[in-house]
Amino acid sequence: MTPLVRLASACIGVAAAAGDGAPNSPVLYEVVTETGMPHLEENLRYTTTREQRCLTRHDLLSSFPILQHESLQDCSLGRPDANSGAWRMPLLCTGAHGTTGRAQWRFGERSIVGLLNVKLGGKNMTFYQRITATPLGECVRQ
Repeated sequence: MTPLVRLASACIGVAAAAGDGAPNSPVLYEVVTETGMPHLEENLRYTTTREQRCLTRHDLLSSFPILQHESLQDCSLGRPDANSGAWRMPLLCTGAHGTTGRAQWRFGERSIVGLLNVKLGGKNMTFYQRITATPLGECVRQ
């Protein structure tokens, strides 16, 4: 088990929003993902997706879909700095393209909210992705 997974399992255990189950127990969440690109024209700036998924607490922390895009394929989130109910994680990129960013997770009583801010290197282009996960109940496997 990597240090990040161990830290995530330990710290998430205290998050009331994720329920009372073990850190690796799947929970059914309503997951809303918003992506915003303020540099685009108004009708292209924002996109929102909604889905219900069974996720473990660890899955939530690594669930920013934009990190799967080929332009960010050499980027990942670094070790979390946990302070006052929030986790802050740097975006670490190994390529020489100069992309920078930071993610933050807040654990509330009724939801978990993650926000990833990214600035693409060499361009004056920024975007964000926000994930709001609301627990709905037990995950029923078919």
